Amino acid sequence: MPPLDTPSPKFELPDANGTNVRSTDLRAQPLLVAFICNHCPYVKHIAPALSEFAREYREAGLTIIAINSNDSANYPEDSPERMREEIAARGYTFPYLVDETQEVAHAFGAACTPDFFLYDAGHKLVYRGQFDDSRPGSDEPVTGKDLRAAVDAVLAGEKPGGDQTPSMGCNIKWK
Repeated sequence: MPPLDTPSPKFELPDANGTNVRSTDLRAQPLLVAFICNHCPYVKHIAPALSEFAREYREAGLTIIAINSNDSANYPEDSPERMREEIAARGYTFPYLVDETQEVAHAFGAACTPDFFLYDAGHKLVYRGQFDDSRPGSDEPVTGKDLRAAVDAVLAGEKPGGDQTPSMGCNIKWK
């Protein structure tokens, strides 16, 4: 895990439609970077709640982007075309970016999908952890409680608590 207070890596990536998004264009407000993909059962498990979370917190002043760094040649479900389908099916309201070279995943230190990196308004890392304790096949409801607590703290001008549980999911499919 990158140390807390680490600046957000700079990047320029296309979204699923080919429109470039640059980190330098993101507003000076709290930023959530979510490494996700289409085929991972852990992402599928939280996807409806993540979509709702994004709508709710965007209105509260959180910038959210998602990045797919998987090797789409070997995992065609994670191709830009299928990402466009996923955006429509899930109602994602955030940019869903393609990290074809996987350089951005390496720069962030992303390890799995889903993997969440929360930055304060100055884009310094304040949280890297799980959405919540729910897992596919578990009886634990998907609430986003861990990430919600961290975002609520940041939006209130505070630092999230130091007890941060790492994300659990599928390994990023490296080339």
